[in-house]
Amino acid sequence: MKQLSSYEGLHCANCGVPMHGEYCHACGQSIHSVLKPIHGLLEETVETVLHIDSRIVHTLPPLLLKPGFLTLEYFGGRRVRYIAPFRLMFVLCLLAFFVFHLQIDQVATRLPANGRPLVNVDSRAIETANSPAAVREALQAQLDDLQRAGETGVLPQNVLEQIRTSSRDLRRKASQRLVELGAAPLPAASVAAPFAGMATKTGDGTKTGAPAPDELRPAGIELERPVRISWLPDVVNARLTALAHQIAINMRTLRHGDAAASAAAKQRMISGVFSTLPPTMFVLMPVFALLLKLFYVFRRRLYMEHLIVALHSHAFLFLSLLLITLAGMLSTWLRPHAAWIGYPLGLLQAALMLWMPGYLLLMQKRIYRQGWLMTVTKFWFVGWCYLWLLAAALMIAAALGMAH
Repeated sequence: MKQLSSYEGLHCANCGVPMHGEYCHACGQSIHSVLKPIHGLLEETVETVLHIDSRIVHTLPPLLLKPGFLTLEYFGGRRVRYIAPFRLMFVLCLLAFFVFHLQIDQVATRLPANGRPLVNVDSRAIETANSPAAVREALQAQLDDLQRAGETGVLPQNVLEQIRTSSRDLRRKASQRLVELGAAPLPAASVAAPFAGMATKTGDGTKTGAPAPDELRPAGIELERPVRISWLPDVVNARLTALAHQIAINMRTLRHGDAAASAAAKQRMISGVFSTLPPTMFVLMPVFALLLKLFYVFRRRLYMEHLIVALHSHAFLFLSLLLITLAGMLSTWLRPHAAWIGYPLGLLQAALMLWMPGYLLLMQKRIYRQGWLMTVTKFWFVGWCYLWLLAAALMIAAALGMAH
């Protein structure tokens, strides 16, 4: 991109002030026009991407390895080379919870819902049926169960493939049993189709062979007494009552519903919890900065300085959690092919867990510059208070998520 060496005689197109550089010193508008050839846009995009990449390289290594370095650089006015504290914390928070959610989903899909497998295929009723009508009835019952499990929308692709394969196997066994009983076998197209004849639309638009939404809600889940807190307004009590009612429905479905409904309830609650965690952490950020302000009130630092400390410390925690989770996922994926990889990745996870409290202590020592005894004492009290606040906030977030 061509750069101007002289700006004499040029005026800002927005406010008319004489220009002394690429940006107007009065309104901040750039001298460069947005109306440019496509190759100019591509050059600007590449320049922007490379600039962001350079800031990532300058930000992430010291964030992970140099306690307090980024904060002191920010206080010293050296900010251009690094990503802004809030943006850094925001992106790492979303990435950490996204990857952690993926890990939880992988674990959850391996576990059976309420003690029963998500896909339960039993062909004994078909193989022992004594009449063609009994064979067709047993087949339809099994196909209906598979249809309900497949329509939950929460099963991974490998389980859906298992459902399709099981459906075809059941039809083949039913067709063989019909031939043994002297009846006509099932049509070849029906045997080959994965879900043929399982759920058809009726005239009113509903599907036969699949449960209606109301059927997935267990009966008898009504709160005998609504939530009533005297000092809260009625609208808040009504909201709390609705949340408690939905939590009861989800928990009853998880424990006593069929496999498909239980899996849907479990996935619904997990997704709800993770959707409330990022906003919860954003609310806790200024609270943590307020704690630092109270414990370091005699250091005569502005609240904004404590907030920057809070943003950088939480950004480090989210980066550490992200690396720990990625190491665990990588170990799970590679262990079947290279069992030895689990040991170094496990050491990496343990080192990161041990480094987290040590990093925060060193960061607090370098920024506030007090003796070790005072720093350790304040670090313990700040951590103890924040731990209780974090536990309370996570419980509220979990309750809101379980009511999803």
